[in-house]
Amino acid sequence: MTHRPFLRYPHKCLRTAAEPVTAVTDDTRAIWTEMIEAMDAMPGVGLAAPQLGIMQRLAVVDASDERGKAVRMANPEILHSSIEFREHEEASPNLPGVSAVISRPRAVTVRFLNEDGAEQEQDFVGIWATSVQHQVDHLNGRMYFDHLSKVKRDMLIKKARKLAR
Repeated sequence: MTHRPFLRYPHKCLRTAAEPVTAVTDDTRAIWTEMIEAMDAMPGVGLAAPQLGIMQRLAVVDASDERGKAVRMANPEILHSSIEFREHEEASPNLPGVSAVISRPRAVTVRFLNEDGAEQEQDFVGIWATSVQHQVDHLNGRMYFDHLSKVKRDMLIKKARKLAR
């Protein structure tokens, strides 16, 4: 199976909040499977549906060393964030060739619908927490570079455009 292409920034879908998922169906599960394939092909540690042009609040994260441990989430909502922050270099296939160090809470508690359609709460720490927060940003029409100062953000986007030529 091949996955849909990644949208390129500044595609409007990347700046639009995704629609809530009303029920987890076989179609939802098929989208998650496609998203995991796309995430693994990058390779990356997470993916949100809008990155592939699917405007549903769906995300997958897998920061495991061996892979195959993806957490599938519909309508993820961060309930609690730690007061301790950590920095991590983040990037996106939607703006290839560039990255930036972003500071985010070290741990988060997230509520979401799992692959069975049941509501679940789960704690994420470290790179898992960073990835979940990165994906929730995508679902809300934000990108990692929105956490940078205007000067740094403008420089990053300019560099990405130069590389794309």
